[in-house]
Amino acid sequence: MPRRTSITLAAATALLALAGCATDAPQDTWAPAGENAQRIHNLQWPIFAIAGVVLLIVSAVVVFCVIRFRDKGQPMPEQTHGKPALEILLTIIPALILVGVGIPTVSTIFELAKTDDTECVINVTGQQWWWEYDYPAQQGCGGIAEPIVTSGQLVLPVDAKVLLRLTSRDVIHSFWIPKLNGKRDTVPGRVHTLRLQADEPGIYAGQCTEFCGLSHANMKMEAVALSKADFETWKANQIAPYASPEAGTLAAAGEATFTANCSYCHQVNGLATTSPSGEVTPVLANPDEFVVSGAVPNLTHLMSRNTFAGATWDLLTEECRDRVWNAPPDQFGALYLQGVTPECLNEVDLREWLRNAPAKKPMFASDAQKAESGGKVRGMPYLALSESQIDEIIAYLLERK
Repeated sequence: MPRRTSITLAAATALLALAGCATDAPQDTWAPAGENAQRIHNLQWPIFAIAGVVLLIVSAVVVFCVIRFRDKGQPMPEQTHGKPALEILLTIIPALILVGVGIPTVSTIFELAKTDDTECVINVTGQQWWWEYDYPAQQGCGGIAEPIVTSGQLVLPVDAKVLLRLTSRDVIHSFWIPKLNGKRDTVPGRVHTLRLQADEPGIYAGQCTEFCGLSHANMKMEAVALSKADFETWKANQIAPYASPEAGTLAAAGEATFTANCSYCHQVNGLATTSPSGEVTPVLANPDEFVVSGAVPNLTHLMSRNTFAGATWDLLTEECRDRVWNAPPDQFGALYLQGVTPECLNEVDLREWLRNAPAKKPMFASDAQKAESGGKVRGMPYLALSESQIDEIIAYLLERK
């Protein structure tokens, strides 16, 4: 290999290595923000250090041998059976290194698996291609009187050890928020547990890390850590009674349009229809009749979240998103609890989604695959909404906080 090419490859490798060391990225495993992530961090640093020393030694020996014993046209050297003392030494040293790495690794794994000290329970369900978060009624989490169901953003109180009970409705997914803990698979028919704890208020990004279909790359998640007081406010908002839009407004028209087009699958708690005789009938979604997984995101308080469509797109404009994400910990809760205001709404992506969701997020590989599922869709279907209907639905959704 020409000398110049070798130097170029070495420089490129070094630059890539340095780029991989960048800190404070949204999914940075080297910037722990919770007790469990810190345990992983404390383990990986010495292991990487040991691996780095081994790499340097092995590389130096290889380079020395390549240069010192390169072929110069000399006759074949005399063959020997080696040196037993050296062979034994080179067996014992790696064994000791593995024992030194293995003991703290096993200890850390057991620490991460602990769940008997958790204070709050949240059920997490993976499906193609979004995450559902179900807060059952419980004494933990400061007390939850009635269940809360949400999606996209997992909201938890700061400094609380939260037990996640993970499962899946369709295929295997993998839940991973690097700054808070390691990854854990979600498997249909099984419940796996994971303990999360966040040190300070903020948003922590994650990603499904098990290939789960066409939109695997579009299956993200965010954990939102709030102070205890802000978490109480969030809970109160989530169980607040439904308020119908003011009669005669665009949002009121949107309520009717939503009921006619979206309520077959999407639940909005408290939404009801009134007959001419005055009889009130709750509008209940039946996603099991239309969707392969049998579930879709609950939209009761959609605009209290920052994302939609499996946390793939932001409900906030870039400017407003940056303001929330980069807020100081003592100011974060107030900004997050504002929800999505009309001036901060990312209307471009939301309109594109309502206009043609399958074109924005791949779902079915072919029409034949859709036929195999009995006509049920995998993800949100194309609804053929008019622009005026989209205006009405957006106006209605803006009031879902």
